[in-house]
Amino acid sequence: MTAKIRKIITIVEDTVREMDRDVDPVTRKAAAIAIIENPCAGEFVEELEGLMRIGEELGDLLGRRAVNALGVSPKEIQSYGKAAVVGDAGELEHAAAILHPRLGKPLRAAVEKGAALVPSAKKMGAAGTPIDVPLGHKDAAYVRSHFDGMEVRIHDAPRGNEILVAVAVTDSGRPFPRVGGLTHEDAESNDGLR
Repeated sequence: MTAKIRKIITIVEDTVREMDRDVDPVTRKAAAIAIIENPCAGEFVEELEGLMRIGEELGDLLGRRAVNALGVSPKEIQSYGKAAVVGDAGELEHAAAILHPRLGKPLRAAVEKGAALVPSAKKMGAAGTPIDVPLGHKDAAYVRSHFDGMEVRIHDAPRGNEILVAVAVTDSGRPFPRVGGLTHEDAESNDGLR
């Protein structure tokens, strides 16, 4: 592993009631989060290849951990997303280097297929800064019931020279979706859109 990881946290969220109604089946989300040293902290670095390699490693590690946390098979994962918070000795481009060029391919392998773009968010922040990991259907971006998010916050991260990297997955959409559009069951999942 290229990344110098200080800690890994896994969070599982089960929504069992909504608007005083039982949610059946329970809506489940999981996030796997790594707090890593930012090798580019404190200086401008032109070549970000090292961060891109770290992104690839974390896509695999965090993707598998998030799926395992839900206790389902990879094909049962319905949506995914990714996010990063960069400490103040870094820059936003460091998060982009981790999230965009290479993290997606191993994450798609961890959830089987993943034809749709992986929604993402990034920001600068100090320890305890929250970030919403955006979620979208893994194979058909137009499935509205899966437009969602999962907030993550780690009390002691990121430190100034760190980056918090999060991957989130779900085994369903929002509880009681009623805004219409393409459903998970009707998605063809051929082009990543429908």
